[in-house]
Amino acid sequence: MGIVVVEVCDGNAITTIDIEGIIEKEFPEVAVLMNECLSFCGLCRVKPYALVNNKRVFGNTPEECLDKIRSAIKEELAVYQ
Repeated sequence: MGIVVVEVCDGNAITTIDIEGIIEKEFPEVAVLMNECLSFCGLCRVKPYALVNNKRVFGNTPEECLDKIRSAIKEELAVYQ
């Protein structure tokens, strides 16, 4: 388990890219958890999103969301440096 946790809903548009593979390759200290539902009803149909240490991160496209997830991870990791 990583010191930063990224949670992704299976039904979310962010899953059109290999979010788990991309993030865990770039950030070995991050754990990506794929969940059936994150209980943000409706949000997963509107925009790609994920939770980074329980903070919502979303974008208009999966790629934009991925960039914002990377930024959020870097902010979280900065605490440990």
